[in-house]
Order: sequence, then C-alpha cells, then structure tokens
Amino acid sequence: MKEYDYLIVGAGLFGAIFAYEAKKVGKKCLVIDKRNHVAGNIYCKEVEGINVHEYGAHIFHTSNKEVWDYINQFAEFNRYTNSPVAIYKDELYNLPFNMNTFNKLWGVKTPKEAKTKIAEQMAESNIVTPKNLEEQAIKLIGKDIYEKLIKGYTEKQWGQRATELPAFIINRLPVRFTYDNNYFNDKYQGIPIGGYTKIIEKMLDGIEVKIETDFFKQRAELEAMADKIIFTGMIDEFYDYKFGALEYRSLRFEHEILDEENYQGNAVVNYTEYEIPYTRIIEHKHFEYGTQPKTVITKEYPANWNKGDEPYYPVNNDKNNLIYANYKELAGKEPKVIFGGRLGEYKYYDMHNVIEQALKCVKDEFY
Repeated sequence: MKEYDYLIVGAGLFGAIFAYEAKKVGKKCLVIDKRNHVAGNIYCKEVEGINVHEYGAHIFHTSNKEVWDYINQFAEFNRYTNSPVAIYKDELYNLPFNMNTFNKLWGVKTPKEAKTKIAEQMAESNIVTPKNLEEQAIKLIGKDIYEKLIKGYTEKQWGQRATELPAFIINRLPVRFTYDNNYFNDKYQGIPIGGYTKIIEKMLDGIEVKIETDFFKQRAELEAMADKIIFTGMIDEFYDYKFGALEYRSLRFEHEILDEENYQGNAVVNYTEYEIPYTRIIEHKHFEYGTQPKTVITKEYPANWNKGDEPYYPVNNDKNNLIYANYKELAGKEPKVIFGGRLGEYKYYDMHNVIEQALKCVKDEFY
C-alpha cells in the first residue's frame, strides 16, 4: 500500500480543485509546490492592507453558471468589471476597441460613422492575403488602431516585430460599436473579496501540503509515495525534453509601494508604444475598491523564456503544437499520471477554463 492515493504536483487552481474533490470521496492526497506558497499564479499577497496579485492581474469571468457557482463556494465575489485603458504617447484610449475609442481617434459619434472610417482604412491598405500579423491587423481594423493600440503592445508581448509574427495570432479582434468599456462579454465577473489565496487555502484545508518542494529534485522518492500523480507542471520537463523543449513566454514583475492614495485611477492601464518596456501597470487596490492611504503598483514586463525561468504563456504556433502532440501521445499511455492545467496541457487557459478542466478530470476519475 502506498502512503497516498494521489501525489498532486502544483498547488495552483487545478491541483487544489482535484485535491478538494478527491478528499470528498475519501482519497488521501499529498500536494507539493516548488514555490514558497500555495495558489500558483493566482497567489495574492497582502501589502499595506491591499491584496496584491503577485503574478499579474487575475480577473475572474465566465458565462458558465456551474463554474461560477463552484468558485463561489469558497469566496464572495465583488462586482468588479474589467475596463482597462491604453496609453499611447500620452493619449488615453478605452479598451476593448469601442465607440469611446473611435470617438477619441476620429471624433465620430455613431456606429455608422465608425464603421465607415474603419472600412476606408481597410480599403486603403489594399491587403488581400495577409502575410504576417501586421498585415492581418491592418486588414481587419485599419492603420490608426493598429499603429496606436496593437503594434507596440503585441511586439513587446511576443518579443518579435509584428512583421515577423504569423497572421493567425490576431485573426479575431474584439471590436464593439457601443459605448461599453467592459472588456469581457461574460455573464459573471468579479474579484474574490480578500483575494484568491484564501480560495486555495479553503480548498486545501485538511490536506497535506508541502511547499518549497521540487518534484524533479526528489522524483523517485515522491513517485514511490502515491498510487497516481496529478501533474500540473511543464509536460516537456516531465519527459526530460525527449522531443525537444516547448517554447513559452515569461514575465517579470516590479512591485512598488507608493505613498499616495491613488496612482492611476484604474486597476489596469496598458502602455502600447514599443519604447516603453512594460506592457501594463496594475494598481491592485482598485480591484477591491480600496481606500487605503497608500497604494501598490506592478509594472509587467514580458520576457524571453529560458529553461529555469517561470513559464507563463505557451507559444502555440505550428512548430510547438507538433512537438506537444508527441508529448500528448505519451501522456495518453500513462496509466498512473494525469496532466492538467496550462503547463500540463500546453494550452492558454483562463481561470474559468482551468476550473472546467479540473472538474472534468474529477468526473472522469471518480464518477
């Protein structure tokens, strides 16, 4: 008999949900994480009475009532609505692209006027078959919006010039002909009062957790302790990069405590010109309508990823998808390992997607 039914590698959302549900059906789990805290990338740290999203802004949104009801077991959510703004050379624009954006750009007031202006710019581009992201964006939305609000931000995010990026990355752009600054169309949206860490702590209550524990440094010992493994780390690392390393984009965060009540007036402000090295500044207190005398801001810098760095975004181009397909085939033959989450499945997941996938995994495993 093994000591545990499940070894869960990663104390983020996927791992915590699986552990919580496994405990409900009488399974014994050990959850490990190489970081010095639980909650993965949704970890919130209290600073000056403010819940700081240590790994970037996390705004919960979903249209799936089952997912919304599930996460609301663990926290009360406020009514926060994501309405970011973008700054380009000291000009401020609303996101996503909507009538407020078009009015600021061109002085148009009606959807018909905005559509006419966009159609004129699209026609002027004379692009029939886009060969790269730049051409695709101009064909879809015209030159003004592309140059001010897409080009620099995208080049920083991906670490390449837009003319070198494939067109498919930007096949769909959110364009709204209404005066609505709500970034998400989802029915349910908000921020958990008290931060995300408390959600994970509730899920893991009564379950053995070991932080600062690297699976790969104690692999044989850890694998011998449990009947099955839930693995939420990098699938290519699990297989010792047998088919080659998958590519990721990384991030670097600079947190600052400022001796002022309100720095930028909004939770998220994007900086879309290439010359500014960070993509956005997050002011955390605005997620929970804070009135603290100080504020905490985070500058978010995209970064190239190298082995050993923290991977944030899978680079799902054709080359990497082919490599992942080989790893997925291997994973499908594993009788005792289940891969989950953004890194385990090499797929960009929002929080609601992770919950959906974790609950599906639980259903397949136990019901």
